[in-house]
Amino acid sequence: MAKYRNNLIEVTEVLRALGDEGRVRVVLALAEHGELCACQIVELVGLAGSTVSKHLSVLKNAGLVERRKKGRWIHYSFSCGEYGSIVMGYLKHWLDEDEQIVADREKMNEILREDPEIVCRRQKRN
Repeated sequence: MAKYRNNLIEVTEVLRALGDEGRVRVVLALAEHGELCACQIVELVGLAGSTVSKHLSVLKNAGLVERRKKGRWIHYSFSCGEYGSIVMGYLKHWLDEDEQIVADREKMNEILREDPEIVCRRQKRN
């Protein structure tokens, strides 16, 4: 019974974490593009840095993203933990052709062509 309860709690955390459009977009971008710095994620979703930080914290607590700090840069990646691959299978099945997700792919390709330093500076100015 205890293992079932732990699984139930973990699954509920994952589903809660995915209960926001911005977080789903972040997870899909990380799964598709690998490791991204926080400023690239902010650039993609077009939300305030503090909002994106909160979203990333929720995703990290649910075990869907991992975080790596290198100097002043914070990089995030999709975590293929116990539920990660299952979640990603469903998300890709449901959203692969979604207008927003297709637009995000195109926008992320543009963002990745730029030096992250330039992306970060631009956000600080705005």
